[in-house]
Amino acid sequence: MALDTLPPLRDVIRTHDLAADKRFGQHFLTDPNILARIAATPGNLAGRTVIEIGPGPGGLTRALLEAGAERLIAVEIDPRCVAVIGELSDAVAGRIELVEADALTLNINQLGTAPRQIVANLPYNVATPLLIGWLKAIAEDATAIEGMTLMFQREVADRLVAKPGAKTYGRLSVMTQWLTRPQKLFDLPGGAFTPPPKVVSSVVRLAPSDAAPGLEAFTAMERVVAAAFGQRRKMLRQSLKALGCPPESILDPAGIDGARRAETLEIAEFIRLAEAWQRDS
Repeated sequence: MALDTLPPLRDVIRTHDLAADKRFGQHFLTDPNILARIAATPGNLAGRTVIEIGPGPGGLTRALLEAGAERLIAVEIDPRCVAVIGELSDAVAGRIELVEADALTLNINQLGTAPRQIVANLPYNVATPLLIGWLKAIAEDATAIEGMTLMFQREVADRLVAKPGAKTYGRLSVMTQWLTRPQKLFDLPGGAFTPPPKVVSSVVRLAPSDAAPGLEAFTAMERVVAAAFGQRRKMLRQSLKALGCPPESILDPAGIDGARRAETLEIAEFIRLAEAWQRDS
């Protein structure tokens, strides 16, 4: 069966009674033009393992196949959507591997082979923990993920690209920009989804950095950044006490004034703090 002979997405949603389930944070993207635009964002998909999280009725899945994905791994937790993607898999024999699982429990390095491209309309309720898990995978192996094209709530997307001094600059900004080069591409109107969400969504492209600092460095950075922003209104000499060591023992070696606040620090300064804490702990 050719992709252009498949029934329209809205018919698939109606036939399989795919009323959005709040447990899974579902809002199905059905606008064909937007789906095609997202699928084109990663560039050449030939020879890549394309990983899609939460394919739902398969709109983005179809677009990725039409864009040239030769091997697509679809991770889905909703049994109703598993049945839909199973039917799509049968129609394009050999191009889709369906994994029925909670994406939060999966090691991305064990899904297919590198180079991997992750392309997904992420469920709002698990988007941030999923991204943190993928950043950890990049920290362990710089070749684990070639690129990510992901859809978030706009307020989350704004945090990913925020710069020091901005109100949206925080823990997620630092961890993301440390390990990737994030670029916010475009916003999506609520009418592109079924059902329409109450928030605006944004598509973000993330290109991993070349170096992998390792898991110990990732843990250190995560701890330091969490402590620094845990009390973001306070000076670093106060907020860093949460690390369980005298703040001066890491501030001084890092060359950072303890009177500063977390939102003023550049990524390179957080790296110095994490390295100093790693040596001190």
